[in-house]
Amino acid sequence: MSRAVTRAATATAIVGAATLGWTLAEARAYTLREYDVPVLPAGHTPIRLLHISDLHLLPCDLGRIAWVKRLERYQPDLVITTGDNLSHPEAVPAVAEAMSPFLGVPGAFVTGSNDYYEPVPKNPFAYFRTRDSVPPPSPTPTLPAAALKEVLTSRGWLDLDNARGRLRAQGTTIDLVGTGDAHIDAAHYPEPQGPSVRADVRLGLTHAPYQRVLHRMRLDGVDLALAGHTHGGQLCLPGFGALVTNCDIDRRMAKGLHRWPGRPEASQPDEPMWLHVSAGLGTSPFTPVRFACRPEASLLTLTAK
Repeated sequence: MSRAVTRAATATAIVGAATLGWTLAEARAYTLREYDVPVLPAGHTPIRLLHISDLHLLPCDLGRIAWVKRLERYQPDLVITTGDNLSHPEAVPAVAEAMSPFLGVPGAFVTGSNDYYEPVPKNPFAYFRTRDSVPPPSPTPTLPAAALKEVLTSRGWLDLDNARGRLRAQGTTIDLVGTGDAHIDAAHYPEPQGPSVRADVRLGLTHAPYQRVLHRMRLDGVDLALAGHTHGGQLCLPGFGALVTNCDIDRRMAKGLHRWPGRPEASQPDEPMWLHVSAGLGTSPFTPVRFACRPEASLLTLTAK
């Protein structure tokens, strides 16, 4: 082998090792994103909504648990989690510990597939196929979703898997509607249970932001929809963004705050709803890397329109 080839191979190995090291480090570079969302009626006190998604916790993820607990200093008025909390059968106590500062705060949740089924190794190129719902990997869940739900509901949080609910925060009445994970075809949009007085604001919760679910939410008068699942693309290109979303949403909406389905046109007088997609805080334990897509939680301040 010539010296030039040897040098090229050495340089390639160094760049590869450095890139791998960076992606492993970035997966621990937790970030809090902050947004203002004008959805409240005039005169209402702003509401600080903490959105957490895709924790993917193992019992040993002590750093991630500690970081989430420190979010208490932002004093949220409402906490929402949009699923995929677990990555191990014994991780429920880890989730309970991470959420412990917030379980006295009004809260609500939906679950994701990884609250029921353990992550498994996957071919990364499969994510580039057009995504639609996939069947559950097994008829019998391998993760203790029921125990997780018991931890959260026992402290007053609303379980919104294919359900509706109502709570109050900062003097504002909030309607909530949620679905199960559309990625495993578990989303069954709940119909209203008889006539009711419209609340001050309506929030929609779902794990995977598939268009069919978002469409139903918009027709249902949801002001702000919250989702996770995409990991923000997880491996992104600087200046380009997400390559994939693992669902059918536009890759430009893989994370952050957006108007869905887009800005209204003159022929479409109805305002689009707000959509916040969290890039999430964790990853599958089989791909514990991120690039140009830091793990995140979000603090959304709901303000008057």
